[in-house]
Amino acid sequence: MFNPLSVMSSRSRRRWFYPMLSVVVALGLVVSPMSTSVQALPWERLLFQGIQVLQLSNISDRQEVQLGKQINDQLVGTQVRLYRNARINQYVDQIGQRLAAVSDRPNLPYTFQVVRDDSINAFATMGGYVYVTTGLLAAVDNEAQLASVLGHEIAHITDRDALKQMRQAAITRGIATAAGVDTNRLVNLGVEFALKRPRSRTDELEADQRSLEMLAKAGYPQSAMVAFLEKLLDQPSPPSFLSTHPATRDRISAIQRSIGSNNANTGYGLDEQAYSSVIQPLR
Repeated sequence: MFNPLSVMSSRSRRRWFYPMLSVVVALGLVVSPMSTSVQALPWERLLFQGIQVLQLSNISDRQEVQLGKQINDQLVGTQVRLYRNARINQYVDQIGQRLAAVSDRPNLPYTFQVVRDDSINAFATMGGYVYVTTGLLAAVDNEAQLASVLGHEIAHITDRDALKQMRQAAITRGIATAAGVDTNRLVNLGVEFALKRPRSRTDELEADQRSLEMLAKAGYPQSAMVAFLEKLLDQPSPPSFLSTHPATRDRISAIQRSIGSNNANTGYGLDEQAYSSVIQPLR
């Protein structure tokens, strides 16, 4: 049988061999930080995983919104109960939309929802979906403090933090294949990340900084974020969602160093009586 390689010179073979070797090595570097079990996989699987990881990290806004909707549908359908008071939902949405308009990704169709849950919590998933519990609404003193929490969650969306987590999980859990990433498994990952997956210290501190920027642009006092975090420190038992964040005192210190003197204590949303009146149905 004719073998075209047999008529190629040694120099010609080297011409295509070394570039190919470089590609394999480069892909190996992408997955090098992974666990030993993943490193032991055949190189063909690592090659396909590398391709899928790149595709996942570069999905369009429209694809991200579609995936976020599927995650939201599963969350609302099986994991959380929404609080249906129209007045309170509209109020939270107005605050969220005000912040989203001055975020780094104002064109996403943001959806803000209230979850019936007495715990103090807030979370988000990709595509503009933000959730805040009735327990958190009852815990904050005013609208500005609530805005600081919503801004933090919006920042996770604008920085695509959930997609970064999915990209890593697609590698470490082996769900990225030559046939493509299974959408159902991605949705399950999205639900997991939204509810209980800890984000990196860097992601959390950056989200605080992004929230500070949004607060200032939207006319809220930046000190509201510090006031809310200090309020959490006074709780008999810290809210469970803080266990997935950097130490609260470290966050407070970083925020205080970043607050602009002109925006520290002045702005919209400090009226505690007005806020209490709006959330009266929760009392």
